[in-house]
Amino acid sequence: MVDAEGIAHAGRRGASTAPGLEDDIVDGRDETPSERYDRNWIEVLQELRVLQTGTQILTGFLLALAFQPAFSDLDGGQRAFYLFLVVASALSAIIALAPVALHRFLFRRREKGLIVAYGHTALMIALGTVSVLLVGVVAFVFDVVLGRDAAYIAAASLGALIIVLWVVVPVIWRVRGEDHS
Repeated sequence: MVDAEGIAHAGRRGASTAPGLEDDIVDGRDETPSERYDRNWIEVLQELRVLQTGTQILTGFLLALAFQPAFSDLDGGQRAFYLFLVVASALSAIIALAPVALHRFLFRRREKGLIVAYGHTALMIALGTVSVLLVGVVAFVFDVVLGRDAAYIAAASLGALIIVLWVVVPVIWRVRGEDHS
Protein backbone atom coordinates (compact mmCIF):
# COMPACT_ATOMS: atom_id res chain seq x y z
CA MET A 1 0.00 0.00 0.00
CA VAL A 2 1.36 3.47 -0.89
CA ASP A 3 0.09 6.59 0.87
CA ALA A 4 -0.42 10.06 -0.60
CA GLU A 5 3.26 10.91 -0.02
CA GLY A 6 4.42 7.87 -1.97
CA ILE A 7 5.64 5.97 1.09
CA ALA A 8 5.18 2.23 0.82
CA HIS A 9 3.56 0.64 3.85
CA ALA A 10 3.36 -2.99 4.80
CA GLY A 11 -0.06 -4.20 3.81
CA ARG A 12 -0.05 -7.70 5.25
CA ARG A 13 -1.76 -8.75 8.43
CA GLY A 14 0.23 -7.96 11.57
CA ALA A 15 2.79 -5.79 9.78
CA SER A 16 3.72 -2.55 11.44
CA THR A 17 3.21 0.77 9.70
CA ALA A 18 4.85 2.78 12.45
CA PRO A 19 7.22 5.51 11.26
CA GLY A 20 10.61 4.05 10.31
CA LEU A 21 9.21 0.55 9.83
CA GLU A 22 7.76 1.07 6.38
CA ASP A 23 9.13 -0.71 3.36
CA ASP A 24 11.80 1.75 2.26
CA ILE A 25 12.68 0.06 -1.03
CA VAL A 26 10.23 -0.42 -3.85
CA ASP A 27 11.33 -3.77 -5.25
CA GLY A 28 8.12 -5.79 -5.41
CA ARG A 29 8.61 -7.18 -1.91
CA ASP A 30 6.48 -6.16 1.00
CA GLU A 31 8.92 -6.22 3.90
CA THR A 32 10.19 -3.91 6.58
CA PRO A 33 13.88 -3.03 6.74
CA SER A 34 14.26 -5.51 9.62
CA GLU A 35 12.64 -8.26 7.58
CA ARG A 36 14.89 -7.41 4.62
CA TYR A 37 18.00 -7.58 6.85
CA ASP A 38 16.87 -10.96 8.18
CA ARG A 39 16.32 -12.25 4.64
CA ASN A 40 19.65 -10.84 3.47
CA TRP A 41 21.45 -12.38 6.47
CA ILE A 42 19.95 -15.79 5.62
CA GLU A 43 21.23 -15.35 2.04
CA VAL A 44 24.70 -14.41 3.32
CA LEU A 45 24.73 -17.49 5.57
CA GLN A 46 23.77 -19.75 2.66
CA GLU A 47 26.57 -18.30 0.53
CA LEU A 48 28.97 -18.75 3.45
CA ARG A 49 28.01 -22.43 3.65
CA VAL A 50 28.75 -22.97 -0.03
CA LEU A 51 32.03 -21.08 0.11
CA GLN A 52 33.14 -22.70 3.35
CA THR A 53 32.48 -26.23 2.09
CA GLY A 54 34.71 -25.69 -0.94
CA THR A 55 37.41 -24.06 1.16
CA GLN A 56 37.34 -26.92 3.67
CA ILE A 57 37.78 -29.49 0.91
CA LEU A 58 40.74 -27.59 -0.53
CA THR A 59 42.25 -27.13 2.93
CA GLY A 60 41.93 -30.84 3.67
CA PHE A 61 43.58 -31.65 0.36
CA LEU A 62 46.45 -29.27 1.05
CA LEU A 63 47.01 -30.49 4.60
CA ALA A 64 47.03 -34.12 3.50
CA LEU A 65 49.73 -33.41 0.91
CA ALA A 66 52.39 -32.66 3.49
CA PHE A 67 52.09 -36.19 4.84
CA GLN A 68 52.50 -37.95 1.50
CA PRO A 69 55.83 -39.66 0.77
CA ALA A 70 56.27 -37.73 -2.51
CA PHE A 71 56.14 -34.41 -0.63
CA SER A 72 59.87 -34.74 0.08
CA ASP A 73 60.49 -34.66 -3.69
CA LEU A 74 59.24 -31.06 -4.00
CA ASP A 75 61.82 -28.41 -4.73
CA GLY A 76 62.18 -25.28 -2.59
CA GLY A 77 59.93 -23.18 -4.83
CA GLN A 78 57.18 -25.78 -4.75
CA ARG A 79 57.38 -26.03 -0.96
CA ALA A 80 57.18 -22.24 -0.63
CA PHE A 81 54.19 -22.14 -2.99
CA TYR A 82 52.56 -24.95 -1.01
CA LEU A 83 52.94 -22.96 2.22
CA PHE A 84 51.48 -19.89 0.47
CA LEU A 85 48.46 -22.00 -0.49
CA VAL A 86 48.01 -23.26 3.08
CA VAL A 87 48.07 -19.66 4.35
CA ALA A 88 45.65 -18.57 1.59
CA SER A 89 43.33 -21.40 2.58
CA ALA A 90 43.38 -20.38 6.24
CA LEU A 91 42.91 -16.73 5.29
CA SER A 92 39.89 -17.49 3.13
CA ALA A 93 38.28 -19.45 5.98
CA ILE A 94 38.99 -16.66 8.47
CA ILE A 95 37.52 -14.00 6.18
CA ALA A 96 34.46 -16.11 5.34
CA LEU A 97 33.76 -16.76 9.03
CA ALA A 98 34.25 -13.14 10.11
CA PRO A 99 30.56 -12.21 9.59
CA VAL A 100 29.56 -15.08 11.88
CA ALA A 101 31.90 -13.81 14.59
CA LEU A 102 30.52 -10.28 14.21
CA HIS A 103 26.97 -11.63 14.44
CA ARG A 104 27.81 -13.43 17.68
CA PHE A 105 29.29 -10.28 19.22
CA LEU A 106 26.40 -8.07 18.10
CA PHE A 107 23.66 -10.62 18.78
CA ARG A 108 20.42 -8.95 19.91
CA ARG A 109 21.83 -5.45 19.55
CA ARG A 110 19.67 -4.56 16.53
CA GLU A 111 22.68 -4.22 14.22
CA LYS A 112 21.54 -6.64 11.51
CA GLY A 113 22.04 -4.02 8.78
CA LEU A 114 25.68 -3.58 9.81
CA ILE A 115 26.14 -7.36 10.02
CA VAL A 116 24.67 -7.87 6.54
CA ALA A 117 26.86 -5.12 5.05
CA TYR A 118 29.93 -6.58 6.76
CA GLY A 119 28.96 -10.06 5.57
CA HIS A 120 28.64 -8.84 2.00
CA THR A 121 32.08 -7.22 2.09
CA ALA A 122 33.67 -10.24 3.76
CA LEU A 123 32.14 -12.59 1.20
CA MET A 124 33.40 -10.49 -1.70
CA ILE A 125 36.91 -10.54 -0.22
CA ALA A 126 36.61 -14.27 0.53
CA LEU A 127 35.64 -14.91 -3.09
CA GLY A 128 38.85 -13.14 -4.08
CA THR A 129 40.96 -15.25 -1.74
CA VAL A 130 39.19 -18.44 -2.82
CA SER A 131 39.81 -17.59 -6.48
CA VAL A 132 43.53 -17.20 -5.71
CA LEU A 133 43.40 -20.47 -3.79
CA LEU A 134 41.64 -22.36 -6.60
CA VAL A 135 44.03 -21.11 -9.25
CA GLY A 136 46.98 -21.78 -6.96
CA VAL A 137 46.00 -25.35 -6.09
CA VAL A 138 45.44 -26.23 -9.74
CA ALA A 139 48.75 -24.60 -10.70
CA PHE A 140 50.51 -26.47 -7.90
CA VAL A 141 49.13 -29.84 -9.03
CA PHE A 142 49.99 -29.13 -12.67
CA ASP A 143 53.49 -28.06 -11.65
CA VAL A 144 54.10 -31.26 -9.70
CA VAL A 145 52.55 -33.57 -12.31
CA LEU A 146 53.42 -31.92 -15.65
CA GLY A 147 55.89 -29.12 -14.97
CA ARG A 148 56.02 -25.37 -14.63
CA ASP A 149 54.89 -24.49 -18.17
CA ALA A 150 51.73 -26.58 -17.79
CA ALA A 151 51.12 -24.92 -14.41
CA TYR A 152 51.27 -21.44 -15.98
CA ILE A 153 48.84 -22.45 -18.74
CA ALA A 154 46.43 -24.07 -16.28
CA ALA A 155 46.59 -21.08 -13.90
CA ALA A 156 46.04 -18.55 -16.69
CA SER A 157 43.13 -20.55 -18.13
CA LEU A 158 41.42 -21.05 -14.80
CA GLY A 159 42.06 -17.44 -13.77
CA ALA A 160 40.49 -16.20 -16.98
CA LEU A 161 37.46 -18.44 -16.49
CA ILE A 162 36.99 -17.16 -12.93
CA ILE A 163 37.23 -13.55 -14.12
CA VAL A 164 34.63 -14.18 -16.83
CA LEU A 165 32.17 -16.15 -14.68
CA TRP A 166 32.63 -14.36 -11.35
CA VAL A 167 33.17 -10.78 -12.55
CA VAL A 168 32.35 -10.09 -16.20
CA VAL A 169 29.05 -12.00 -16.43
CA PRO A 170 27.67 -10.62 -13.13
CA VAL A 171 28.68 -7.06 -14.10
CA ILE A 172 26.98 -7.43 -17.49
CA TRP A 173 23.79 -8.75 -15.87
CA ARG A 174 23.88 -6.02 -13.24
CA VAL A 175 24.21 -3.31 -15.90
CA ARG A 176 21.42 -4.90 -17.94
CA GLY A 177 19.23 -4.95 -14.84
CA GLU A 178 19.94 -1.28 -14.15
CA ASP A 179 19.06 -0.47 -17.76
CA HIS A 180 15.63 -2.05 -17.25
CA SER A 181 14.92 -0.14 -14.02
